[in-house]
Amino acid sequence: MLPPIPMLRHNLQQIIAGKAAQGHDVKGLQTELRDLPESYDALHAFALKLADLPLKEGWPYVEPNDYEAIMAECDPRRPQGRLADISAAEATARAESAFEAAVAGCILGKPLEIDPTLEEIRTAAEATGEWPINDYITLDFFEKIGRRNTTNETCCRETIRFVAPDDDINYTIIGMLMLENHGLGFTRPQLAEVWLRNLYPLITHGPERMMLAATAMRSRLTSEPLTDADIDRYVSGWNLGDELCGAAIRVDAYGYACPGRPDLAAELAWRDSSWTHRRTGIYASMFIAAAIAAAFVERDRLRIFEIALQFVPRRSRFYEIMADCIEMVRQASDWLDGYRRIHAKYHMYRHCQLYQECGTLMNSARFAADSGQAICMQVSQGADTDCFGEIIGSIMGAYFGPCGLEPRWLAPFQDRLHTGLGGFHETSLSAVTRRMGRLPLLTV
Repeated sequence: MLPPIPMLRHNLQQIIAGKAAQGHDVKGLQTELRDLPESYDALHAFALKLADLPLKEGWPYVEPNDYEAIMAECDPRRPQGRLADISAAEATARAESAFEAAVAGCILGKPLEIDPTLEEIRTAAEATGEWPINDYITLDFFEKIGRRNTTNETCCRETIRFVAPDDDINYTIIGMLMLENHGLGFTRPQLAEVWLRNLYPLITHGPERMMLAATAMRSRLTSEPLTDADIDRYVSGWNLGDELCGAAIRVDAYGYACPGRPDLAAELAWRDSSWTHRRTGIYASMFIAAAIAAAFVERDRLRIFEIALQFVPRRSRFYEIMADCIEMVRQASDWLDGYRRIHAKYHMYRHCQLYQECGTLMNSARFAADSGQAICMQVSQGADTDCFGEIIGSIMGAYFGPCGLEPRWLAPFQDRLHTGLGGFHETSLSAVTRRMGRLPLLTV
């Protein structure tokens, strides 16, 4: 069964809007789309044209997708090789702590994934005596905020009995499996194979679901192996949301595997993110993976992100906004002041839109006293709370190490991990944590 034509028209409208944000000349395209006949062939031909639109005259940004072209646009002074020595034992302990804090941050943020602002969260939390947030959210909180997420049943203080299934944790495990099974040289076609065997379409979103559908359909039509050229063709076509956060939540394991090696972490993150995303979707992924890797050895917290930013094209929108956010956080008097500065300027970038959210990562990192406080600060800043609660957990878990997260954050899980992965059957959180802790042995 083919998708209904009205659905395809709606998707193309969204793709045109995305192309406009990326600086492409889209003048007249919405009218042209409206006037197309009710024809799959006509709509497909129109979609192919959108993949190769010219940029608007005077567009100031240069935003390549190819790895070599990205590197050519990055700071030539970016570090190559290890930033500082780290022992295998310390790297293992920090990687385990990073994963534990990531899991706690994800579950803390999961019931709050209703695109709230800090002010909305604070008002509700003050009404229930939970401000500042210092534990998992209670069920009473949602009576005050007036919006609900269906994960209340498994992710609130009164209801947590295990690590609930979540796409962020699924993807971190997928990254672990890629490195365990294929090593540092894994390819995008190998990644596609692991996805097809493990990810159910309805536990993915946006570009991830589109690429799963495209490659699954291809596997029914041909026995020829999937190639990088196939991937680039698919990801450039009917691909909504290719600058959203779906790739950025997939790269934690690459940071764990590369302690003190932000250059290698960024390269692995490019390989994964370019399977589904473009431009900002790629750059944010490289930035996050590099920050996790740097956090193992760099003690200056804002310097972690300055290093990570060296692996982002300097003439990109993402670089421009992140450089601005670093300075706002540097000037902030506390984390609430940092949030207000970032939110005042970038509030239009809400749930999954990366710019505001990556800015608040730096805010949490600068002011947190430990990993537990970091995940609380991050979730309190709203937007995509589970994804960025998980990411800040990885960064600050690697930074603080085993002393950074109190046991009370893990105790409610009872060492039970539930995932949504078809081919992954380990249910012990501690066992998966130990496997994450072995990833640094690939490079240390």
